[in-house]
Amino acid sequence: MMWKTEDNLISPATLNSIIEDEIIVLFDCRFDLRNKELGHQQYSQGHISNARYISLDDDLADKPGKRGRHPLPQRETFAAVLRKHGVNSDSYIVAYDDSNSIFACRLWWMVRWAGHERVAVLNGGLGAWTQANFELTTSSSEPIFGNFELRKPLTRQVEVQDVQSHTGTLIDARSVDRFHGQNENMDHTAGHIPGALCCPFSENLDKNGLIESNGKNFKNISKDDDVISYCGSGVTATHNILALILAGYDEPALYAGSWSEWIEDPSRPVATR
Repeated sequence: MMWKTEDNLISPATLNSIIEDEIIVLFDCRFDLRNKELGHQQYSQGHISNARYISLDDDLADKPGKRGRHPLPQRETFAAVLRKHGVNSDSYIVAYDDSNSIFACRLWWMVRWAGHERVAVLNGGLGAWTQANFELTTSSSEPIFGNFELRKPLTRQVEVQDVQSHTGTLIDARSVDRFHGQNENMDHTAGHIPGALCCPFSENLDKNGLIESNGKNFKNISKDDDVISYCGSGVTATHNILALILAGYDEPALYAGSWSEWIEDPSRPVATR
């Protein structure tokens, strides 16, 4: 069956109807940037049936440093993580969290970066699941190793030098205040990359926390633009990438190092307006 754009999101009702299918591999991506053990603790207290826990720091990123707070791991390293969690070449992967889907979107992007198309984000996350009165469990089992192998990436990724020479559109997924150098509470230098547009990922959500496909966050971006998406460390930038795809745009490139890499070289310019 052909994978369609709208298949990148899945509703709680649809997930519940297929959750026992062996082809489904479900990932709980809950994480807290300030309390890195909290996500796994919450998983242990209750998660969607058959979900495996996956950590931003341990599984979806390399060690922090000059490449930013959450640099991408090697593709083969990530492929090994997927195999460890039982992912096969024909698996249908679903990701969720309780943080407006920002960590789920990072996994979604990385799975596609590994060349696997059948991956979706649970729209509304764990909150939408529980609001629909679907159950949680505390039980878990060790998955059987999968046979997943890397394929050609379905995504675009750029490095800092590509951003420096880019002549298209650069969008920043962080909040308005952080974009303007106010209330910077994550990185040692405040501001944004000069020329970037402020497109906070939170604007992709409706009042119920569902990711919308109307593109309202990108009204100043032409569908002909060559877009690069960044944020603080390559997490919420993937939320904007998903929202742009759903709104009918060509897939933007991810600058995974993002702001936390950009500021590691003091010669790189910084803007606050």
